[in-house]
Amino acid sequence: MSPDYAVPKISAARTVPLMLALLAAVFAFQLNASMLSPALATMEKELGTTAAQIGLSQTAFFTAAALFSLFLPRWGDLIGRRKVLVGMMALTAAGCVVSALAPNVEMLFVGRVIQGVAGPTVPLCLIMLRQQVANEKQYALLLGILTSVNGGIGGVDALLGGWLAGSFGFRSIFWVMAGICALSVLVVQLFTAESTAEETAPMDWAGVAPLAVAIGALLIAFNEAGKLADARWWLVAALALIGIIGVVVFWNVEKRVAHPLVTVEYLGQRRTWALLLTTLLTMTGVFAVMNGLIPNLAQDAVNGAGMSADVVSWWTLTPYALAGLVFGPIAGSAAAKLGYKTVLQIGLLGTLFGLIGAAVLSDNIGKVSLLIISIFVGITYAGIANIMLNGLGIVLSPANNQGYLPGMNAGAFNLGAGISFAILFAVATAFADEGGGYHAGILAGAIILACAFATSLFIPKPETISDTLAAKKAAELAEGRS
Repeated sequence: MSPDYAVPKISAARTVPLMLALLAAVFAFQLNASMLSPALATMEKELGTTAAQIGLSQTAFFTAAALFSLFLPRWGDLIGRRKVLVGMMALTAAGCVVSALAPNVEMLFVGRVIQGVAGPTVPLCLIMLRQQVANEKQYALLLGILTSVNGGIGGVDALLGGWLAGSFGFRSIFWVMAGICALSVLVVQLFTAESTAEETAPMDWAGVAPLAVAIGALLIAFNEAGKLADARWWLVAALALIGIIGVVVFWNVEKRVAHPLVTVEYLGQRRTWALLLTTLLTMTGVFAVMNGLIPNLAQDAVNGAGMSADVVSWWTLTPYALAGLVFGPIAGSAAAKLGYKTVLQIGLLGTLFGLIGAAVLSDNIGKVSLLIISIFVGITYAGIANIMLNGLGIVLSPANNQGYLPGMNAGAFNLGAGISFAILFAVATAFADEGGGYHAGILAGAIILACAFATSLFIPKPETISDTLAAKKAAELAEGRS
């Protein structure tokens, strides 16, 4: 990697308030995404509904988050990124209040959909950070700090959510979320600068509509397919068809409109399709393993470690999240020296070895083995690969359209998570007679992750693309010297 490090760093007096503001926004989003996980049973009881309905409200949040991610970063390019982020946090706070006051699961569903507007918080914060921090080393380090939080706040979010639900009821969680969102509105407005793209054309709502329909249909299709024997396969097929039609319509709209959300030229470039495919395959291979199969294996008294539900997080999810949180800044610093693509591939290879190890040990696993696997994959995926995938979405974007690639990349993250549970749990179920199917499910994840490594080879290095922000700033600096 050869960025020009002569670009000056911004001072601590500017860095600290900027990072505090952006971290507050990322915290607000992460709490909305993960704080409810240990409270789902409490919500089911207090609202007098079923586990399926509560699960549907969670699906509504993540689906909404994926859809908002497709266009809000680009809209921020055009009308002001700070303005959009402040609006997102304010609407999310309103959604939290709706959920806190919800008398039934239907109103909870509405509240969670509104909260989904926070979906593109991380990519939007990274774009805003990029506008303020031109020095590559400094930006890579700060990016690592911001994105490491996105993997879970060291497990504290889930633990706090469980304590609040047990002590004060599930509604207290939403009030805490609302308070953090309100705080983020204030600090983002006070401590970040407004910025827009170089050219502020009208928003391409004609392109947004079919793309949102396509991604939404595919997400719901994979969620339905994840029900396996209980799935309505006619609905899965219909939604998949709608998704394909939506993509075709989107492609044709983008070829014709004057100011497209994503130009067809960008869609055909390796920085777009290679990154999105790598993100999709990485999430498909890893997400359900670490957030489903490994915790389930830990609790399986017949085929696994037989842990109780109240301690399993301490041996799996919490060390996984903590490892990612601690290693994130280190990965960011390494990216400044070795390059984002190289560090990504190191993380992908490490995660691949971790999943293979988990598959080998799954037939006779204990607490210590689960802890080691969780920490190792926490470092390689949550602390390295996840952060580099987020970072590449920013540094590969053209200077005049910085929102399109991070937004679509966020959609790939969410779509991959949905596909992961559908595919890997289907494999595990098919091989359930062989030790619960964990070995087969984890091995399937490893195979998909190997495909992700293969597609990562096609991702270009940011410094080789002339229209990126880093290349433009380097050119301006060189011109100034001459």
